[in-house]
Formats: sequence, C-alpha cells, structure tokens
Amino acid sequence: MGVGRWAFGIGGELTLWYVPLIAIPFAILQLAVVHRMRVAERRGRPIGRAVYLATAVAWVCALGFGFTVPDVVDGKLVSIFSLLAGESQLSMSIALCNPFGIIAFAGIIAALIFAVAAGRDPRPSEDELLDAAEELAMVEHPLSR
Repeated sequence: MGVGRWAFGIGGELTLWYVPLIAIPFAILQLAVVHRMRVAERRGRPIGRAVYLATAVAWVCALGFGFTVPDVVDGKLVSIFSLLAGESQLSMSIALCNPFGIIAFAGIIAALIFAVAAGRDPRPSEDELLDAAEELAMVEHPLSR
C-alpha cells in the first residue's frame, strides 16, 4: 500500500504521504488483529472464520489499492494498473483506488472486532446469574422496614 510502486519503477513523491497515513496505520491494525487472535488462543477460545475472512478481504482490497493508487512520477500521475494496462486506464485506476482502500480498512477493522469478540469470555446465562444471586443471600434494605 505504501512503497510497492517502487518495485515497478514508478515510486514518486506521494509515497511520503502514503506510508505514514495509509501503510503504517494498516500495519498497526494488522498487528492488533494478530495480538487479539493470540489472546483468544491463550484463553482457549475458538477463533471464528469471520476473523480470517475479514482479514483476507482486507488484504485483497489492500493489494487492489496498491495496484490502483496513483503516484506522481515526472510530473504525471501513474499507477501500477495504468502502467500495465496503458495510460488510458488511469482514470479507471483512480476510480477504483478509493473503494479498495475504504474496504481494506473496513475489513481489517472488522477483523479486529471479530478477534476481540473471539477472545472475550462468554456471557453468563440467565440460570448462572440467578444461581449467583441466590448464593449472595440478598439482604433486605434497611429503609424498606
């Protein structure tokens, strides 16, 4: 998302904006997902398919974003997609990069939410709550007399 264009020889000045504002926050969210998955594993809680699916969607869209986001090279906008498909596809590339980026971040945030939910302890059932209340032996309030 941040510096992949350099591998294609079209790295430009916008990389200085993409790395701190897009690539690093995305990487931090990825690390948070992995951390929460490890927390869930340590607690013996199953990690649902939703975490893996949301992460996969985020990665696919992040790759799509990286291929379609333009950079300024020699005073002209160019993306990996427009480099491979021709200059006429630059407008299509620009049109696709924003949805790809938004869905990538939405997907990784969803994966983080699913991972946090997977690591949480299950809510007590109503029977467990009632049993706990009986064990506490409720005392009558002094002002109710």
